[in-house]
Amino acid sequence: MATQQRTVDFILDQIRAAGGISARKMFGEYGLFCEGKMVALICDDQLFVKPTLARRSFLEETFEQPPVEQSPYPGAKPCLLIAGDCCEDHPWLTQLIRLTTAELPLPAKPVRT
Repeated sequence: MATQQRTVDFILDQIRAAGGISARKMFGEYGLFCEGKMVALICDDQLFVKPTLARRSFLEETFEQPPVEQSPYPGAKPCLLIAGDCCEDHPWLTQLIRLTTAELPLPAKPVRT
């Protein structure tokens, strides 16, 4: 099942305050970028955030049982699967994206978004 545009628009709206946010269609799904860094994927109408140490610490402070890590598609590295209710928490999701962005390196080649 491919991701619906309204899901992408909703997530982009929720994290717009993180700054420099965009989405790019990739192989029928979407890559989510913040400040030119790919921070997450939107696959099958679900948000998958890339793993970072800062993100893990943030989650441990927030949840007794952190969200699960899962591959967004077969063969992909596991990412944090963000449940629908967490996607609706604008400040929390924005902070998660900021922490993830801060820890990821810039791509070798600039990404066109």
